[in-house]
Amino acid sequence: MNVKIEPSWHEHLSEEFEKDYFIKLTDFVRSEYLSRQVFPPAKLIFNAFDHTPFDKVKVVILGQDPYHNDGQAHGLSFSVNDGVKFPPSLINIFKEINDDLNISVPSSGNLTRWADQGVLLLNATLTVQAHLAGSHQNKGWENFTDAAIRKLANERSNIVFMLWGSYAQKKASFIDSHKHMVLTSVHPSPLSAHRGFFGNKHFSKANEYLISKGQSPIQW
Repeated sequence: MNVKIEPSWHEHLSEEFEKDYFIKLTDFVRSEYLSRQVFPPAKLIFNAFDHTPFDKVKVVILGQDPYHNDGQAHGLSFSVNDGVKFPPSLINIFKEINDDLNISVPSSGNLTRWADQGVLLLNATLTVQAHLAGSHQNKGWENFTDAAIRKLANERSNIVFMLWGSYAQKKASFIDSHKHMVLTSVHPSPLSAHRGFFGNKHFSKANEYLISKGQSPIQW
């Protein structure tokens, strides 16, 4: 199948594109984009991969679904386009970074600057119907993104995996914590952030780990 994704990821995930689930997923996603409003824009479905090649990944931050309101989603988990009001979880992420590293809250919620430094901002589901959260779950995307995480976990070393909330934490079952740093906490959502996201110091811990492995830290 002709899947337009960053070349190194295309190579590592090529066998996924031939599997039945992915062929069915492609048909489903194509029909959704043709018949209704879907986010992110089709050309940005693989944006996380396109900005962060396989061998450049230093940190993985896993989200669940793209944002489903107008103008927000652009293919990077937790990130929004320039000029878009910060969603509540992103507000809390910036608050924790401020408390942890004394970095002031930025003017834009666009996290492309993280992605270009090696932070894979990956949602488990890569598309969503407008204004209908979770509408593209259990269609096959989770198989695909799990395959990406497994490839990183098995073929790379010294990656920081930030797993926030119970959904993301399930991915720890196939990540070797001897080869990688696995950081877990509750989700940054306002519903849970006060139960352990605030004060988790994941951003400083990630940088300390990267430096200890001879890598440059992330400019959060």
